[in-house]
Amino acid sequence: MSAAPPKKVVERVKQLREQLELHNYRYYVLDDPLISDAEYDRLFRELADLEQQYPELVTPESPTQRVGARPAEGFEPARHLVPMLSLDNAFEPDEVEDFDRRVRERLGIDGPVQYAAEPKMDGLAVALTYEDGKLVRAATRGDGFVGEDVTHNVRTIQSVPLRLRPAKYPKSLEVRGEVFMPRAGFEELNRRAQEKGEKTFANPRNAAAGSLRQLDPKVTATRPLDMFVYGVALPTGEAVAPTHHESLELAQQWGLRVCPLVEVVEGPQGCMDYYRRVGEMRPTLPYDIDGVVYKVDRVDWQERLGFVSRAPRWALAHKFPAQEQTTVVEGIDWQVGRTGALTPVARLKPVVVGGVTVSNATLHNINELQRKDVRVGDTVIVRRAGDVIPEIVQVVKDRRPKDTRKPRLPRKCPVCGSDVVRAPGEAIARCSGGLYCPAQRKESLRHFASRRAMDIEGLGEKLIGQLVDQGLVETPADLYRLDLDTLAGLDRMGRKSAQNLLDALERSKQTTLPRFVYALGIREVGEATAAELAAYFGSLDRMMEASEDELQQVPDVGPVVSAYVHAFFRQPHNQEVIRDLREHGVHWPDMQPKSPDELPLSGMTFVLTGALEHMTRDEAKAQIQALGGKVSGSVSGKTRYVVVG
Repeated sequence: MSAAPPKKVVERVKQLREQLELHNYRYYVLDDPLISDAEYDRLFRELADLEQQYPELVTPESPTQRVGARPAEGFEPARHLVPMLSLDNAFEPDEVEDFDRRVRERLGIDGPVQYAAEPKMDGLAVALTYEDGKLVRAATRGDGFVGEDVTHNVRTIQSVPLRLRPAKYPKSLEVRGEVFMPRAGFEELNRRAQEKGEKTFANPRNAAAGSLRQLDPKVTATRPLDMFVYGVALPTGEAVAPTHHESLELAQQWGLRVCPLVEVVEGPQGCMDYYRRVGEMRPTLPYDIDGVVYKVDRVDWQERLGFVSRAPRWALAHKFPAQEQTTVVEGIDWQVGRTGALTPVARLKPVVVGGVTVSNATLHNINELQRKDVRVGDTVIVRRAGDVIPEIVQVVKDRRPKDTRKPRLPRKCPVCGSDVVRAPGEAIARCSGGLYCPAQRKESLRHFASRRAMDIEGLGEKLIGQLVDQGLVETPADLYRLDLDTLAGLDRMGRKSAQNLLDALERSKQTTLPRFVYALGIREVGEATAAELAAYFGSLDRMMEASEDELQQVPDVGPVVSAYVHAFFRQPHNQEVIRDLREHGVHWPDMQPKSPDELPLSGMTFVLTGALEHMTRDEAKAQIQALGGKVSGSVSGKTRYVVVG
């Protein structure tokens, strides 16, 4: 027979459990932690180590026992002593007024009734049973009379106390509440699932339900579940306080988590005001709600009102407009963004979601479209949360027509007809007509005129917007067709500003090959890559004629960059704009093509700092890159020279 644990160990284990229970209460119930997460983890590890050394000290309610027991073969049925009934629903203000009128008539009173109002959590209803302050059972609602025993899984939820806080609580206590998954936890769960190629959940409610019904509690323990209590009573149904809101205050004292938005309101107007305020808060709440619940606050009045069918006469669920609806995909269009990215958008049969008529839903990219397997003719579930763009969360596969076909990525841009390019390993496909495509026009011009590209002083974003919106400029070459009268007629320009811009355009015609290549805005071609391309090929014509294999001979140019460069120069529209620019006088000196090893600064890294005397730092950078060197923003072990101004 093994020796009993030392008394000081027993005392320390007791002390650690009390401390951890206190900190759980402060963190999960009061949202007012006393210690850091690291300090909590230290206490938890100390308790776990002691329990490992002395397993006879382990008790079911120890904080370490939340991680879950062995996997279950299935869930045992759990009968509710007091049925878990559903609530009648209201959708319109007059239904709330009718509810209040019926309550007053049945009670025989003329004065206003006070209601306990609280958000209606979009989760899974659960009943907890505590005996002598210890959690002994947790069951789902089921059919209201018999649910499933999910005790092992609920024990893993950090906000559910395994033992009530020391206070005057009943010997037996029945707790009703909603298990839910906060939005942030839901998004992280789906992100991890996507990375692993696993199935994602359609919404937080499905995620909460699926997590709570895991056969292995250790899986549930990894899921970010939470729980708000909305009712406490004796197992016989008897009240623990004269009013509903006072019973929730007691629950909080016992260590149970209650929604902080619970309020007592008066009459139907008070209910409607609460509904409006919570509705306005809804998009910013960290969890999903689908309405609010009004309960007659006085428990003796609840008892007088009683029940009808499967719902209490003293409570009402006032639902928000649904944020998920079912509709049909009538088409799939491809939109082109300002950077050339192609985004599939589902055209939907119009449906009201969250109070807004939805007729389009984003599908993000071709990978997402294929993963969700959305097809024209499909019946889909559309979700809208707050101001977020509506999205298709799920296809109802059993309602799919037989003749549907999987959508394909377009080969040509739907806006300008240029080739669509999708680099290896990338989810996003892009239009290659950057200099010509109307969808990319403003972004293309802004980049072309930027300081490190053609450096056209005075040509800012607002002016570019005016030029494009008025149809004066479609491509970069059109900038060099502008005249004084046209520019002076624009808002806030005047003749002096117009002349300054014309002078800047004239100066920009004399440039360098690296700057010009960078100004073209080829995807993945930054300043350094533009300089490498210019140094290797020496002329733009040789660069434009190069194959993908030849492009990959350039230092730091791999398959992704070579694919974008090759596709860009293949487009007749882009070739036409480049010819047009040259015809308008844009020129640069050709460079003598050299292999990277022949360039005098090849393999050297420079850092430029301070104001240089005879040239700007950008000019110095361009010269260094043209000679094969690299310019870094900070000193490292690879730095050969630091040039100080």
